[in-house]
Amino acid sequence: MTPSESNAAGASGEKQWDHSTHEAFFRYYADQSAQPATIAHANRVRDMLLRVWYSRHGVDRIEVAGLDINARLIDLARRRAAQLGSAVDFNVGSATDLPWADSSIDICIASELLEHVADWQRCLDEFTRVLRPGGLLYLTTTNKLCPAQEEFNLPFYSWYPGSVKRYFERLAVTTRKDIANYATYPAVNWFSFYSLRDALKKRGCTSLDRFDVMDPQSKSAPARFVLNLITNYPPVRFVAHILTHGTTVVAIKDSQVS
Repeated sequence: MTPSESNAAGASGEKQWDHSTHEAFFRYYADQSAQPATIAHANRVRDMLLRVWYSRHGVDRIEVAGLDINARLIDLARRRAAQLGSAVDFNVGSATDLPWADSSIDICIASELLEHVADWQRCLDEFTRVLRPGGLLYLTTTNKLCPAQEEFNLPFYSWYPGSVKRYFERLAVTTRKDIANYATYPAVNWFSFYSLRDALKKRGCTSLDRFDVMDPQSKSAPARFVLNLITNYPPVRFVAHILTHGTTVVAIKDSQVS
């Protein structure tokens, strides 16, 4: 549990999450989320997930819901959705206690989240609980294999020993909030595709990595050659993960799991 989470616990022992935000943090995400590159990336993720979904199921209609612990960012999302004429059911809440029924979601997207929640295993429990059998879970998070990261303004932070990370986590919520970009809940967890694959297997999911879900037809001939090497030779795939900023997982909930 991070210091912020410890302080968020009420007298009853129940978690009282901090839904506020530092102004610099809000401005950063408000600006970054509106950048053309960010929007283009989101569109690529959408297209990839729909491509994978169509190949397995097809779809009759799309209903979208969103949740975040930061109330101001949810307000911002509501305003932007209204400007676009999009109907989205936004909620303020925690990923450790999702407000949706069991087996009610076809595609669950959790981007840049698991690293910030101390009880990340509870998040996976919730994601797989609400996911329908055959549904898709899209996760992006930290990559402990790669030295490049943006969570802390410190070089090679993902390779720091655990005890050193804990030291900087304490600073990030006390006297040096700038080193974690003023996040209320800085990154406290570091993953690899392989560790998440194993955790999701225990929850009845089969996991694909970023290379498995790439569309070879959209690549140049040299890129297709490299992608073929990565997907067919495990040592090459491992090296590719080391060279890749962040971890991406697309997990498919087994059809016999309810």
